Amino acid sequence: MPHDHHHHHAHGPDAHDHAHPHPHDHNHGPEADHLHSHMHTHDDAADLQVLTAQFIDGFVTAADKASYLKLAGVPLERPGKGGDKALKLVDVELKTEWQVGTASPSFGSRELSYLPFPGQMVTERTNMALVYVSMDEKQLWDIRDFLKDRL
Repeated sequence: MPHDHHHHHAHGPDAHDHAHPHPHDHNHGPEADHLHSHMHTHDDAADLQVLTAQFIDGFVTAADKASYLKLAGVPLERPGKGGDKALKLVDVELKTEWQVGTASPSFGSRELSYLPFPGQMVTERTNMALVYVSMDEKQLWDIRDFLKDRL
């Protein structure tokens, strides 16, 4: 709830005042010298993740896959390297992975810190790629890149 009155935070020997020269509804510029624990920007990555999942689900359940791609604006041809030969869409690739743990560098060691997930934390990820080919090359166009350009 917005408030525009004076605050005094007594947290031990480092107690401080929290007075602002503005109402506390956050109408201040980036030069303000204090932090707030909330986000002000829209999360495009989260939007893309939802859009991708919905696109893949729609494709999987579509009775006519070619029409689904056409309605979505997926091109049947793309320029190849150098732009001289057109690549043709020949496949749609779906890849499902399950994340069963995480590994990250350990502090002061060449070993990884490994944390296997308990069953309820195992997550499924499915991604899609559009496969284009010519006589000379093959390109996989990640559906996230296709959708990102459309946002």
